[in-house]
Amino acid sequence: MILELKNIFKNYQQDKMVVPVLKDVNLEVEEGEYVAIMGPSGSGKTTLMNIIGCLDQPTSGTYHLGEQNVLNHSDKVLSNIRLNSIGFVFQSFNLLPRQSALENVELPLSYAGVPKNERHELAARALERVGLADRMKFKPTQLSGGQQQRVAVARAIVNNPKILLADEPTGALDSKTGKQLMKLFDKLNEEGVTIVMITHDAHIANYAKRVIMIRDGEIVSNSGEEEAE
Repeated sequence: MILELKNIFKNYQQDKMVVPVLKDVNLEVEEGEYVAIMGPSGSGKTTLMNIIGCLDQPTSGTYHLGEQNVLNHSDKVLSNIRLNSIGFVFQSFNLLPRQSALENVELPLSYAGVPKNERHELAARALERVGLADRMKFKPTQLSGGQQQRVAVARAIVNNPKILLADEPTGALDSKTGKQLMKLFDKLNEEGVTIVMITHDAHIANYAKRVIMIRDGEIVSNSGEEEAE
């Protein structure tokens, strides 16, 4: 088991009111799985993603990433977990505009203290994996939206994280480019990358091998569980 959430509750304080956002969420992801978490706006999927990505802490419950209990750690430890165990792909790419594709992909390696020559080699290999071997010296402004998102994917996988966590990865792309990105995700998953993708789009969610539906802070269906019954 690479990811295990048990009895996750998340409440927010609004004035004197307690607002429940996640209600007793239980989720398991095996190594090598490709899972989509789908739900409408306000369903709690972004809060769940933030907890999985160690960007937020639940009010109660347990979360194991691999063998590690990631809750109640210091910010520094959580930062190291994010750096070494989780690769993030965001809707808005989040690339540095003045840096080349290669330099953008090198960033996590730089933070991890990887020597410069090794950084170049690993970043170049990651860009080759996403089909951008001929665009390494291009800056984001010289790349299409789909190419920018591929750079973001290369950056997310360059550290060989335990999980690739994608938040609405096709949200800023047209439908044709979105399909190309989903084919890339299929390829990475076939190579053994564990993918957890957050989306509100049923068409995009269906690219995953398992679809989990969340509504009003609760998991209401899990295609993997239904098939197992």
